[in-house]
Amino acid sequence: MGRVTQRRKVHRYVLDGSAAALEFPVRHREDVLAVEEPLEIRLGNLSYSVTMRTPGDDFDLVAGFLVSEGVIWDAEQLISLRFCAGEDENGVQTFNVVEAQLRPDVPLPDTGRRVYTSSSCGICGTDSIEAVTKSSHFNPAADRLTVPVETLAALPDRLREAQAVFEVTGGVHAAGLFRIGDDGGAELLCLREDVGRHNAVDKVVGWALRERRLPLTNTVLQVSGRASFELVQKAALAGIPVLAAVSAPSSLAVELAESTGVTLAGFSRRTSLNVYAGPERISTPAPVAQ
Repeated sequence: MGRVTQRRKVHRYVLDGSAAALEFPVRHREDVLAVEEPLEIRLGNLSYSVTMRTPGDDFDLVAGFLVSEGVIWDAEQLISLRFCAGEDENGVQTFNVVEAQLRPDVPLPDTGRRVYTSSSCGICGTDSIEAVTKSSHFNPAADRLTVPVETLAALPDRLREAQAVFEVTGGVHAAGLFRIGDDGGAELLCLREDVGRHNAVDKVVGWALRERRLPLTNTVLQVSGRASFELVQKAALAGIPVLAAVSAPSSLAVELAESTGVTLAGFSRRTSLNVYAGPERISTPAPVAQ
């Protein structure tokens, strides 16, 4: 998998009390790890942000990050993406700096990354929600999508089956974009993996922007971790009407979902799930008479 994974020698300690463990408590083996490296994002000559990510789909990551920050929302606003020159101590190209060239009429931010995207910025929740709603150019609340609850509950398994990097490392998050058909079935449009759950979502959104698919109506974004404020923000700014997570949402994530019209589901585990916002989009089978 190239730069996506890396092999490392490890000492494995076995403490199960078996005869083999008692005789050989320490074993030497190789493990496969997900690679984590910095990526600097530049807007022309402006250094905009640095994120730690798993290399791969970097152009999608940058495009999606710019959508999530409210900088762009249309493929025509992004003229080009390119890797800048950069070498490690051995003189090998690192591919760790990407420059985005924006259309001249796209306003550039004054400084680095906007504060409202950070959960540690110190501003209140109301200000954070207002900042997102003002930056949004799409309206998930207007999406008339209806998702059968059985379809929604099955998506985590669909996501897991497609996670090639997780299969060998056990160390990455995933985000999968599913289109819901008229028959209620789900088609996987795009899946991305990364050590950062936010990066995985940005890679999906960036793919959609570059494929000229925004806004992402009639879709569900399924993520492998919890649902934070930032993930709801990314879904809303991409026009995604439904966000589902295998773990819990935060309180501010629920508030933002309610404010932007995003249906938010958590603890999606095949046989059950919780819907925290927008339950009107979830259809259920008729009760069976006893």
